[in-house]
Amino acid sequence: MSAGKLIIISGASGVGKGTVLAGVMEKRKDLQFSVSATTRPPRPTETEGVHYYFISEEQFEEMIAQDQFLEFDRHAKASYGTPLGQLEEKLALGSVILDIEPKGAAIVKQKRPDATLIFIMPPSMEELERRLRGRGD
Repeated sequence: MSAGKLIIISGASGVGKGTVLAGVMEKRKDLQFSVSATTRPPRPTETEGVHYYFISEEQFEEMIAQDQFLEFDRHAKASYGTPLGQLEEKLALGSVILDIEPKGAAIVKQKRPDATLIFIMPPSMEELERRLRGRGD
């Protein structure tokens, strides 16, 4: 049985999940961040093992075959997933926060009904488009 709560911050790409998450993590030192795996290349500001585990599509497929993800999804020409092993290790120590897309959040809620979901909406569709274009998505 896990010692901590599972908290999910979700919303479409570009809505500000990362900004909200950074503020929460700064104020709540008792929370741990669940690092997702992705097949996309890192952005200039991202660090391996801190923001994501950057893996090949072959490694991703192998992890799926070995049932090593709590959830996974493919969007924006890349694959993303929550590695189950690191999540369980962190939950054994305390509460963990995930930053995942809505489809993944729905899967997690089915598998872990006790998880707390927080859904972030963009301020407007125009602002969301500006943000996504600004980062090349």
